[in-house]
This record gives sequence, structure tokens and C-alpha cells, in this order.
Amino acid sequence: MTITFRIQYYTTWGESLQVLIGKETVIGLSTVDGYNWHGQGYYTPEISGAPITYRYEVCREGRSIRREFGAIPHVFCPPTDENAHYLLQDNWRDLPAASYRFSSAFCGHEAVSGTTCLPHAEGKSNVVFRALFPSSSIQHRIPALAGNCPALGNWGKSAPLRLHEIRPHVWQVAIDSALLPPDFEYKYVIVNPENGSITAWEAHDNHTSHIPSLEPGETYVCPEEEIFFPDENYKIAGCAIPVFSIRSEGSFGVGDFGDLKTFIGWAADTHQRAVQVLPINDTTMTGTWTDSYPYSSISIYAFHPMYVDLRQLPSLHDTEAAISFEQKRKELNSLPQVDYEEVNHWKRAYLKAVFQQEKENILALEDYQNFYRENAEWLQPYAAFCYLRDRFHTPDFHQWQDYSFYRKELAEDLCSPDNEAYQETTFHCFVQYLLHIQLLAACNYGRERGVIVKGDIPIGISRTSVEAWVEPYYFNMNGQAGAPPDAFSTKGQNWGMPTYNWKAMEKDGYQWWQRRFRKMADYFTAYRIDHILGFFRIWEIPLHSVHGLLGQFVPALPMSVDEIQSYGLHFQKDFMTRPFINDFMLNQIFGSHAQEVRDTFVRHLHDDIYDMRPEFDTQRKIEAYFANKEDAESNNLKEGLYSLVSNVLFVPDRDNPAMYHPRIAVQNDFIYRQLNQQEKDAFNRLYNDYYYRRHNDFWYNEAMKKLPILTQSTPMLVCGEDLGMVPDCVPWVMEQLQILSLEIQRMPKRPEDEFGHVGSYPFRSVCTIGTHDMSTFRGWWEEDRNVSARFFYHELKHWGEMPQHAPGWLCEDVVRRHLYSPSMLCILTWQDWTSMDETLRNPDIAAERINIPANPHHYWRWRMHITLEDLMKQDEFNHKIRRMIDECGR
Repeated sequence: MTITFRIQYYTTWGESLQVLIGKETVIGLSTVDGYNWHGQGYYTPEISGAPITYRYEVCREGRSIRREFGAIPHVFCPPTDENAHYLLQDNWRDLPAASYRFSSAFCGHEAVSGTTCLPHAEGKSNVVFRALFPSSSIQHRIPALAGNCPALGNWGKSAPLRLHEIRPHVWQVAIDSALLPPDFEYKYVIVNPENGSITAWEAHDNHTSHIPSLEPGETYVCPEEEIFFPDENYKIAGCAIPVFSIRSEGSFGVGDFGDLKTFIGWAADTHQRAVQVLPINDTTMTGTWTDSYPYSSISIYAFHPMYVDLRQLPSLHDTEAAISFEQKRKELNSLPQVDYEEVNHWKRAYLKAVFQQEKENILALEDYQNFYRENAEWLQPYAAFCYLRDRFHTPDFHQWQDYSFYRKELAEDLCSPDNEAYQETTFHCFVQYLLHIQLLAACNYGRERGVIVKGDIPIGISRTSVEAWVEPYYFNMNGQAGAPPDAFSTKGQNWGMPTYNWKAMEKDGYQWWQRRFRKMADYFTAYRIDHILGFFRIWEIPLHSVHGLLGQFVPALPMSVDEIQSYGLHFQKDFMTRPFINDFMLNQIFGSHAQEVRDTFVRHLHDDIYDMRPEFDTQRKIEAYFANKEDAESNNLKEGLYSLVSNVLFVPDRDNPAMYHPRIAVQNDFIYRQLNQQEKDAFNRLYNDYYYRRHNDFWYNEAMKKLPILTQSTPMLVCGEDLGMVPDCVPWVMEQLQILSLEIQRMPKRPEDEFGHVGSYPFRSVCTIGTHDMSTFRGWWEEDRNVSARFFYHELKHWGEMPQHAPGWLCEDVVRRHLYSPSMLCILTWQDWTSMDETLRNPDIAAERINIPANPHHYWRWRMHITLEDLMKQDEFNHKIRRMIDECGR
């Protein structure tokens, strides 16, 4: 068949356009004005009559520099006649104008799997209309064409022309061109699938069409159009809560996937349509409470064993053991917080007992065998890792002797029935199977109730994880990922995780990330990308540092000495790149301990200048010296010494030490004060250019290498956590890729604002009062009376005496303002929802804090102070939520 492609697209000198049909066929296009492109080629489809997909791409010097990347390609359905001529008129399309409509968050399961052939018209020449409209298994709606001619039903006087879904969300219909006038008007409508009556019309102006003159055997394929109807509503409200925090009468001291399902039911009953959770991956490394940190997992695929709902398992035959477990369950479930170590000890013991009792039955299940086979690629290495971690009493695989370096056959052998490790490795597979079926049941229940279940993808991995053991080439193990300083963590954050080797990941099309996203899509219909800035650049901290101040962005464009001096700042290497220490600093920082510092930790150079002794010249060396000294005085001394080490003006580049980065937030340090005013002005110009202007195009291109591929690898709704030190290029990319931003009133995006303006939030956003890394609204109200006062009087416009504690009516006012915001998703923490009810909310405000980012050793253990059963009985409170959500149109 002959195909003619036509598209209007602006190019620059030296650029050309071509069409990629399927995976291999390329047809070049030509132009005379750099805007109107056309080209013709002959194509024989692999399957006669099947839909053909294609994309446009821009080339320069024979190399592709830009390609349409959306998950929905252009499609047309050719007839079986190999002599047919198709004339395709197109517009460049990366994504639909409102791509969120096509996500699994709003469409549920896809209504059409694979492809469907288009019924062909019988005319000598034909016209094909193409439209994009979200298909849904929840609400089956069939679009059709109604227009001002008999073939289109004369505006509803007779039956409109129904479209056919040939691929998920792609609708088309073919008609004999002789039945259409040269010029006509039309609208898309929704028809009742049973009787064909029109149930909804497009709301905007009529479409107009002019069909070109066609020869016999030619088919004109109209440009794709995206269909919208006025009854569509994508603004929803929801609740955020960690799974471990959910409390029910039957849980075992920690929330589980059964509790999650019940919580989803409560959300649906109160007209909430989203439940957001924190990461749920296995974090078991040491078996102590430090494993409670959910953003440092040992596997990006495996779930945490503590989330198994034991109530869904067969009862123990051992009556005495069952009684003992039940007593312990009641004891742990009565605690106000999660006792991470005890909960995991006892739940693991229970799972072991069930495994020994039921393994023959469960392992023989076809469902289990399918799960094992389909997930063996990650399940076997995970099971082997867990076995070796327990055998060597450490997750650090470098200490595993002959097992330090991963080999595929090693994991297969440890999982073999003939191996002595088989009972242990199979136990871990068994637990993952239980977690899989229980989470899937909870998320499918969410789909049935119309509730989006939103997962969380951490930006990093643990350096003692399955992935670091199995695929070390994907990571830079000589650096530590973190975040630069902000209002919540003035010394930056050091997460201790390795950074990514993006060059290695790019070589295989970021398959590591695509597999990770696809695994999430098995369960969730939306997800939050933790620290999305990491896909532009990551804050990498050298291994010798504890705090984040000595980090640098990777990738970045370091500065040469000549470039530094071009700003009018004379570069002095010894003074600017080595810790500056003098007597004044020592006295200011250490007070009465200054002499102790002089005698032990620093050495005198000249005049009143010192440097660090070699045995204390890095923060890690200092940390090791104070390892067994936990008193406040020692901690203050240690923190002071850390600040000496980080008191530098420039940090050498990690790859080229002759190039430099200005040290982040150095304006708050002593070395900056040593500069004269002219030097400060020059440094500030350099600093602002470096951090806020220099990298925008560079980081934009870095993100656009990765995020289009990753965000289109699944149908999930994509949300990004774009907080912190955000360069200008981040909103560029998020707008282009239609990623929902995160809007928090206490963290405004514009530097000139003290508080964000809730009424001005963008539609493509998630708004919330606070996150797990922040205090609740009630907690924030207590922190700084001056800030609270400005918020109360100037932002909320209230009068009278400001309350000492945030009363229920004030919390309700703040919640209501967020519900009325333009944001697509308004997802509030459970603590902020309950803050409205003074009889229901937790009287202990401080106990509701989930995490303190400035503390790298925080214990994640918050739990609801009431059970789900009690929550669902709170008729007045639940009715209030329903009423508020309904009134705001969500």
C-alpha cells in the first residue's frame, strides 16, 4: 500500500523530519518552507488489516535528536487492498492535551486489550476520522459523530456515526467520502450502547472539516482529535497515611495490607477517591528499629514482611503457640506507637510457623508457581540476599566471603530444592507471595470502589541492597546521595545511598527504572516520584562527609579558576578550598572547650591560623572518634568539629579536582565573613549564576533523556515531589511531561511569597497541608508564634485574638481552602483531616509527627490513636468529610 504523510512542524536549519512505522520502516519527509512537510512510501504490513502505528522524529546530520515519546502513537487501520493509497494528515503529538485522562488512575483497567480491526467503508474513496478518548472498564462510554449532514445524523435527528476502539483510548470510523459534503460541521457525542440515543454532547464550538478531492482507491485520514465532555470531573480529594500507621482491632502492632484495604473502604465511604502511602519495600538490614526508615530498602521489588495480614492466613494447629501469639498481638497492638523490633520478631516467627505448617499446600498452588516463575528474575536474588544476610549477620555483602560478588547461578543454586538453604530461601519467596496477593487484593478493591491507590518511588537505593549486590554497574558507590540545605535541614541531608550511573543506565534505555515502574503498576494506579529533582541532578556527598554541605550536584558544570576570576574574585586555593580556622572561630564555636580543641583536634600553622590534624581532617574520622560518646557535650563538640571541616568557599569537582563548585549555603559560615565587601559581591554573583542560571538548559536535557521514557513506561498517573532547591528547568519539564507538581502552603514556590496562595495553584498539581517530612498543621501552629500570627491574620484574614492552639474550626477552615483549590488532587494527611474534630483528634500533638528530616536516625513509628473500627463509627465526622468534599465539587 502507498502512504502519504503530511504534517506541519517548524524546524531549524539543518533539521529534517522522518516517519518511523512500526519498529523498522523509515520514510523521509521533505519541505520547501521548513514548516509544511510531506513524504510518500510503500509499506506492506506484517498482518493484513491490523492497525499500524507510527511516530514522527526530527533528525540532524542523520541522527535522531527528537522523537514523539507518548505512550499512544499515531494509528491507522489499512484495508487488505495492497493497491490502496492512504493520505495521512497529522499534528506532532508527544502526549494528549490532557494525558491524565488516559492514566489508570481514571480509566481503571483498559477496556480493549491488543488491537481491533476497523470496519472499512465500501466507497471508491473514503474518509477516516480519528479521535482520542479515554476508555474505561468502570464507565463504558461510546463516542460518535453527529453533524449537519445525513451521514452524521443531521444533529441527532437520526443515528450518529459510532466510532470503534481499535486500541486502548484510540477511536476511529471510516465512511464513504461520497456521503460527505465538501464542507461540513460536526461534534462528538456519547451514545447509549443499547439504543444508540445521544447522552452527552461536546460543549465547545462545532468542528469544521474540508475533505480534499480524492481519486478512486484513496483514503483521507483526518488529524487526530481529543474528545472532551462537560460532565468529566478529575478533581478529587484523598488521604495520605503510611501503611505501618494504620491501626485496627485485629492488627499485630503495625498496619498491614488487610488494614490498607479497610482504610480504602473508609476513604470511599467518605467520598475520598485517593489513598496515598509511603514506600512499602523491605528495609530489613539489621533487625533493629533503624530499619524503620522506609526510603532505604534492600529491594526495589520486595515488600516488607511486616505488612502481611496474618488474619488472612490459615490458623495455627499448635493451640499453645496460637494463644501465645494472640497474647503478644494484643500487647503490641495496644501500644501507642509501633515497636518495630518486637513487631517484626513476632510476625516473622508467626510466618515461619505458618510456613512450616502449610508450605506443601501453598507451594503446590498453581498461583504460587506462576508468581514464582514470573518474578524469578528479582525473587531469587532477593531470597538469596536475605538468606546470606542472616547467615553472615550483616547486609554488607562485601563481608559474605565467597558470596561477595553476585552470580546468577549462585542465586539459582541457593533456591534449588537440593541446597541446604532451600527452606530459608523458599520461606522468603513464600512471604513475598502472600504480600503480593494481599496488596493486589487491596489495590483491586480500590479500583472497584473508584479509589486511586498512590504509591511512592524512593529516589535512592541502599548501598547494602539486592540491587547494589546484583547490578553494581548501575551505581556510583563512591558517593552518597542527599539533598542540599533547606529550611528544614540547614546542614543538608545525607541519605547515605549510592548515586546512579546514568551513563550506564542510558545504554540500555533505562531498563532498570522501567522494570521498577512496571512492577509498581501491577498494584498502583498513581505514584509519587520522591525527589524528582534527582532525575535532573542529584546532590552527591563525598564518602568522607557526614553532613550535606560539602556536596555537589551531579551532573554539573564545574568552574575553572579563570572563570571564577572572571567574576572579579581572586582565587586563592589554600584559603578557599581548605577549612579556614582561626582563634575567633574556635572561641565562638566551642567556648570553654576551645583550648581542648586546640590541643586535640587542630594544629597551629601561623599567627592565629590553624588546620585540622590529619587524624581528624574529615567528618567521618571525627564521627569515628566520637562513636561511643553519646552525651550532649560530646555531641556538641562533634558537631562543632564538623562545621570546621565544612568551612570552605569552594569544593573541588569529584572528577576533575582542578575545577570547582561554590560551596552550598556558605554565606552562613565564617569563611564568607573573611571576604571584603567587593569579594562578597563578586562571590554572590558567581554563586547565584552557578546555582540558579548556569545549569538550566543542561539539567533540562538531562531530565528529558530519562523522564519521557520512564513516565510513559506505565499508564499510572505521575506525580512529582518538586520541593527544595528547585531550578527553573524543573517546571519546564514537568509542564511538558504533564507531571503533577506538589503544592504546600508552607513551602511556596515563589521566593517572594511567605506562604503559597492556595487559590492560585495549577490544576496539574497535588495540594496538601503537609507531608510526612513536616509537622502537622497543629504541630506547625505551635512551632513559631510569629509565623503563625502572620498566617492567621494576613493569609487567612481572621480577626480577634489568635488562639494558643489550633482549634477545630481553624483546622477546618484550612482544610476547606485546600479542597476548594484548583489542584486536581487534594490529598491531606490523616492527622490533618482529624484535626477538624476536637473530640476525635489526638490530644498529643507532638506524637503525630512522622519524620524529622534533620535527624538521619529518626524512628518511624507513628500510628493512628484510634482503630479503623472506631473511625468508621464516627458518623458526624465522616458525614462532615463527605459534605465538604461534595460541596467543593470534588
